[in-house]
Amino acid sequence: MLAKALTESGSYVVLERSDLSKLKDEAQLTGAKQQLVGVDALIMGSLSEFGRKAVGQSGFVSNSKKQVAFAKIDLRLVDVTTGQSFFAASGAGESSTESSTTFGFGSQAAYDGTLNDSSIRQAISEVVNRLTTELQRRPWQTSLIGNEQGSYFIAGGKSQGLAPGMVFSVQTIGKKVKSPQTGFDITLPGKEVAQLRVDSLFGDTEVSEGASTSLVGGSLQGYSFDQLTVREKAGQ
Repeated sequence: MLAKALTESGSYVVLERSDLSKLKDEAQLTGAKQQLVGVDALIMGSLSEFGRKAVGQSGFVSNSKKQVAFAKIDLRLVDVTTGQSFFAASGAGESSTESSTTFGFGSQAAYDGTLNDSSIRQAISEVVNRLTTELQRRPWQTSLIGNEQGSYFIAGGKSQGLAPGMVFSVQTIGKKVKSPQTGFDITLPGKEVAQLRVDSLFGDTEVSEGASTSLVGGSLQGYSFDQLTVREKAGQ
């Protein structure tokens, strides 16, 4: 359910890991060469709370009964390179059905198993919304992937919010140093060397999209693409 919700949101590239052995078996069967792609983060978590209860009211001529299912999802994102858990969130969901009788006549509620899935689905929807909101606060960045006849191509397109006319900052990638305090690598600030304006977009899916850009300030002379990163400018 979580993988489905992440994929349908359109905000993530979801790569299969839980059934990876099945993909390997199929590739061996057909002789296909796998080209697996690494991920930025692993999503870990659990269904931490789940339960059902029945509540009702009895009167002189009428009775009512409500079945309630409750679920809570705990989720965290883990950096695959350092093992650091850098984000955690919870989501809760509740689903119910009600029946009532008057003078012994009316609906009789049997056990409704669909309430279980409905409450879990609501919890997942809530936690995915929180995850998306948090990640959208982080500055967007990408890489230069080529140049031709005065145009510079960058990864990312329409599905990531790019549009013609947007201007991005090209910065050097700062040197990495190990922090004696935490033991983690710290990337020192780079410097802006140029600005690129998006002219057009290309590609059909989020994994094949790119943008053609023009240099509108600064210079990329003397730099290789692996020395640079493209970042959004403030206010975009």
